Amino acid sequence: MKGNYTSLGTYSGINAGGNGKMSLGKSIKMYLTIFILTTCIYMALYQYHISREPFAASEVVKPPLYIITPTYRRPEQMAELTRLGYTLKHVVNLLWLVIEDANITNPLVSHTLDRIGVPYEYMLAPMPEKYKQTKKAKPRGVSNRNRGLEYLRQHATEGVLYFADDDNTYDISIFEQMRYITKVAMWPVGLVTKTGVSSPIIQEGKLVGFYDGWIGGRKYPVDMAGFAVNVKFLKERPNAQMPFKPGYEEDGFLRSLAPLDNKEIELLADDCRDVLTWHTQTKKNAPAQELNRTRYKNTNLEYIDKLLVRP
Repeated sequence: MKGNYTSLGTYSGINAGGNGKMSLGKSIKMYLTIFILTTCIYMALYQYHISREPFAASEVVKPPLYIITPTYRRPEQMAELTRLGYTLKHVVNLLWLVIEDANITNPLVSHTLDRIGVPYEYMLAPMPEKYKQTKKAKPRGVSNRNRGLEYLRQHATEGVLYFADDDNTYDISIFEQMRYITKVAMWPVGLVTKTGVSSPIIQEGKLVGFYDGWIGGRKYPVDMAGFAVNVKFLKERPNAQMPFKPGYEEDGFLRSLAPLDNKEIELLADDCRDVLTWHTQTKKNAPAQELNRTRYKNTNLEYIDKLLVRP
C-alpha cells in the first residue's frame, strides 16, 4: 500500500507540475500575443502618419500678407503696437513691416516686437525736413508707407499688401478675405468723420460711388484702413506711391495704380455690408514726467521707467 501511495503521490505531483508549466506557457503566449498586437497597431498608425505627410506637404500654402504699419514716438506707441501685434498674431503667413518716422531705431520698439513674436521687419523712414517745418497739416506716415512699398518691390513676389495703422481696430476675418484678391479690394471702415463710416456705395452688386464725411474732390474718398492691393498688381506699376499731400494720401496712391477700373475693384466684408475695421483713436497722453531716481532707487519703478516713452 505504501508503494502504491507513493506512486500515486508521485504521479499527482508530476501532473500538478505539468499543469503549472502549462499555465505559465499560456501566460507567456498571451503576453506575447498582446505585445505583437500592440506593436502591429503602433506600426499601422505610424505608417498611416507617414503616408499622410506627402499630402500635408502638398497642401496649398496661403498667399502671404504684408502689413505696413507706420509708427512714431509718442506715449501711446508701445500700447498701440502691442494691441495690433497680438491681433496679427492670429493671422498665418504674415510679415509685419513696422516703419518708424525716426533717424535711429528704438530698442523699446524692437523689444516689444520681439516679445509679441509676429514675424517682422523694423525699418526707419523719417519725414523729409521740408515737411517738418511747415505750419500746415503734416503728411504723417507717407515716408513710412513709401518705404514699405520699396521693400515689397525688392523682396516680395506675390501676396497682398495692407496699410494697417497701429491705432486702428481690426476683425481678423478681414485679413483672410483680403489674402486672395487679384488687384485691389475695398470695404467699409467704421468711426470715420461725421458720417460714422467711410464706405464704397454698392448697388445691385456694383460699385457706384463712395460715402464719406469728406469727399474733397477725391476720386477715391476712402480711409487708409479700407483697401488692400495685390503685390503683383503693384509691381506692374513701378511708379505707384503715396503723395506727401495731407488728406489726399489714399486717393493719390490709388490713382497712381492706374489703369484701374471700378469694375476691377473687389468688394469684401459681405459686399461692403459689414464693418470689420474701425478708425479708432487712442486718447492722447502727456509725456511721462521724469522719475525721482533718488527717492525710488532699488525699486521696480526703475525698471518700469525704461518702458515709458518720452519726447
